[in-house]
Amino acid sequence: MGTIQYYTEEGLKRLKDELQMLKTKGRTDISNQIAEARDKGDLSENAEYDAAKDAQGHLELKIAKLEAVVGNARILDSSQLDTTKVGILTTVKIKNVKNGMTVSYTLVSEEEADLKAGKISLASPFGKGLVGKKIGEIAEVKAPAGTLQFEILDITF
Repeated sequence: MGTIQYYTEEGLKRLKDELQMLKTKGRTDISNQIAEARDKGDLSENAEYDAAKDAQGHLELKIAKLEAVVGNARILDSSQLDTTKVGILTTVKIKNVKNGMTVSYTLVSEEEADLKAGKISLASPFGKGLVGKKIGEIAEVKAPAGTLQFEILDITF
């Protein structure tokens, strides 16, 4: 059994939509590629056929992994969360102690992480350093460049 991951309703819906698309359109596309390659003759020397079969294997592996993720997914009930500490689905405003720069991040599951959208994974070094901290506390984040310190300025849901 896989690890249970918590998602927002939107994040879980996106995963389910992707899974459905792979099972329908993805499988149909691969099936068409295999059929086209078969029509070109001798399969023993047909690179197109081999490539299509490889793509089919990769697609089925991706589907299996996504089914496992969706099967172990749970929607997070925000009313049950501790709002005084940084945790999953909290948006935290932090200030770099060294240079004074402030930034806000929302902590989410690995599959929902998107740095451009300001969403970081709980499992990332940054997420691990912030989890459990309260407003006013200093979070230490271990990065390749060394340990960074951030002051927690605000926590919201």
